[in-house]
Amino acid sequence: MEFQDVVRRRRMVRSFTDEPVSDESVRRIMRNALRGPSAGFSQGQAFLVLRGEELARFYEYVRLWTFESVKTAPVVVIAFSVKEAYLDRYAQPDKGWTDRSEDHWPVPFWHIDTGMAVLLILQTAVDEGLGAVYFGIGADDFDKVREAFGVPADHEPIGAVAIGHGAEETTTGGTSAWTRKRRPFEEAVHFGRW
Repeated sequence: MEFQDVVRRRRMVRSFTDEPVSDESVRRIMRNALRGPSAGFSQGQAFLVLRGEELARFYEYVRLWTFESVKTAPVVVIAFSVKEAYLDRYAQPDKGWTDRSEDHWPVPFWHIDTGMAVLLILQTAVDEGLGAVYFGIGADDFDKVREAFGVPADHEPIGAVAIGHGAEETTTGGTSAWTRKRRPFEEAVHFGRW
């Protein structure tokens, strides 16, 4: 598929068939996730891929922040950002900071880079002919997820992506998809000055 087709077709799919996703597709999606930008090549992202019984356990521990129909997706990927990897990396001699202070960071690049990896997951799912939806995980559920799946304490879940074969060709979106339109290009993009 051409890249522009991937971008144009990417949308949040909230209803899935029970058709399984091939291991080959899952591995390609995850390999692409690792190709995202990473400040200083800190590589402070990690992913937990859940299927089958593990996925059922996930839904026992986590309040779903999207449509119940998302639970029919056969794969969920939890994306984690690892702030410590960035603080450690930028305290190394080639980066010029002598400490691990968060004050050096104008924005949390660990979350931004992980978000970019999530977008690669969403785009690669489209390229594989699959549907996907990103959904949040409530902060109250972070420790439950870590404990249930043996995730290190310094890994912060920034959300999850459900992946599967979309049940419908048309948008099944929430109220936002029905009531809101994309902002016009001219309102969002400014050249030279605002």
